[in-house]
Amino acid sequence: MILVVGDVINDIVVRPRAPVAADSDTPSTITASPGGSGANQAAWLGALGARVRFAGRAGADDIAAHSAALEAAGVDARLVADPGTPTGRIVVLAKGGRRDMFTDRGANLNLTRADLPDDLLDGAGLLHVSGYSLFHPGVGAAVGDLMRRARERGVATSVDPCSAAFLRDSGPEAFRAWARGARLIFPNLAEGRLLTGARSADAVATSLLGDYPVVALKLGADGALIASRDTASRNTASKGTASRDTASADAGSRLRLPSVPAEVVDPTGAGDAFCAGFLTAWVPGRPLDECARAALTAAASAVATVGARPPLTGRAS
Repeated sequence: MILVVGDVINDIVVRPRAPVAADSDTPSTITASPGGSGANQAAWLGALGARVRFAGRAGADDIAAHSAALEAAGVDARLVADPGTPTGRIVVLAKGGRRDMFTDRGANLNLTRADLPDDLLDGAGLLHVSGYSLFHPGVGAAVGDLMRRARERGVATSVDPCSAAFLRDSGPEAFRAWARGARLIFPNLAEGRLLTGARSADAVATSLLGDYPVVALKLGADGALIASRDTASRNTASKGTASRDTASADAGSRLRLPSVPAEVVDPTGAGDAFCAGFLTAWVPGRPLDECARAALTAAASAVATVGARPPLTGRAS
């Protein structure tokens, strides 16, 4: 079972149907849907057939709706009701393959140690943390304590930085300290550059391998670069479109895969789907190239769908 901890959000996705008219009206399609990076990742995991539990905090008025949405995707939802602060909200402006997000994290910022009891870890094989939970001091302390307890119980951890803007504000060194001990990290290239000071994807991966045994670097339309300290993972990669480097054993192994072609309708949630696809294959111990292909396939499905969650009709059994 995979335990995910992170944000729960009410998303409002705005897709302009014409060039944006400054200081006036722009015809648009506006969609309201459940979101939040951690909750999205849990929903994608459940829809892809993984056993998954999610822990987070939402406004009391929204608990029933958010719990039902997660459970419909196959998630064991452990949401705490905040009596005084509303659920977090994001307005997403999706246009031309981009998405600009205007974020109010709401009740997510009130997550405490008491919201993350030990029994959340019962039966867990992996704790996956959405990086948003590490950027706020109080929430970061609570989640960091859960990560410590997970390691004490022999539960591996993984982390997705999630936000280049929040990462820049918090400081890369602080984030690397918070996330140290994780087995796997899922940055996109912008986040990887901030974390390392490197520019190229290869240099970013090399630097991050100093802290994390496996790096799954999301490259958007350019696919993904998967790097591992373990040279054995190179031998598990099958032939095909995945390319394998021939670096020395000291450099570990790397896989580059192209993105899966898809019509980009709304890129919201693509990174969350990527994480879920990868973990669905990684937790059972499948080869890294299979993990990467599963990640890229899930991401392609996400960009072809309005909203950040999977279409429930496609849920795996």
